[in-house]
Amino acid sequence: MKDSAASVAIPAPLETRPAAATNAVPLLIRAKPLLLALVVPLLFLVLWQLGVTWTKSRLIPPPTEVAVMMWDFAVGGIWDDAFSRTLHVHLIMSLSRVYGGFLLATMVAIPLGLLIGRVMLARQMLDPMLQMLRPIPVTAWLPLSMIIFGLGGTSAFSLVFLGAFFPILLNTVFGVRNVDPKLFEAAAMLGCQGTNVFRRVVLPAALPSIFTGLRLGHGFAWMVIVVGEMTGVPEGLGAVIMDARTLSRTDLVICGMIVIGIAGFLSDKLITLLSSRMLSWSPQHSR
Repeated sequence: MKDSAASVAIPAPLETRPAAATNAVPLLIRAKPLLLALVVPLLFLVLWQLGVTWTKSRLIPPPTEVAVMMWDFAVGGIWDDAFSRTLHVHLIMSLSRVYGGFLLATMVAIPLGLLIGRVMLARQMLDPMLQMLRPIPVTAWLPLSMIIFGLGGTSAFSLVFLGAFFPILLNTVFGVRNVDPKLFEAAAMLGCQGTNVFRRVVLPAALPSIFTGLRLGHGFAWMVIVVGEMTGVPEGLGAVIMDARTLSRTDLVICGMIVIGIAGFLSDKLITLLSSRMLSWSPQHSR
């Protein structure tokens, strides 16, 4: 019995195992979300390449041609035309319009939403008018914005503002209206009254809904920028897409779409990180 017990292999202590083996598993665990996120884009690229090859389409370029166009758009040195090495210029102009309109919409919509959601008189006066304006598509405002602001970046700015304003406003109102009444009772018992109720009760309780509105408004801002930059602006990703469409440069159209998608994705991640930091106290948002 002693010999058989002594012959049983005992695992080596963790300290004696190779360092590469111990570090490989945590590295794979950390890389798993990134690897999973790459599956669908890579599959899409393969299907895109196969579809263009099988159909022999001349209207849709293959991914390789789009990659070459993206390199020239960003770095230059291939076609050396009017679009070569201009990505940073157009991206900066679109970013300024998107975030200018988005920030202005945020500064107007959140205080107004808090007021409408909390004060009955403000809700009765403002809500019917806003509900009539809300269903009007942003594209329907394009001719009017061109008449009021003229051709140029101001019209695009105003359309981005309208696209982001209503999602932020409605979600703010929803968040305020759905604050648990027990919170107000608890605040009153603790001596919280007047304007302190907004700061200590209403705003924290409505923050999850407000951040949902910010993400929706931010997404609409990026969608509207292409329409907004149809108003005669010389620079911007929307202007590039419209010029490329006129010139039948489908590869450049797709490049503009990809840049907008990446910029919007990274911006949304920033809002998500800010939301996670400010809502770390909430069980639903701390995970």
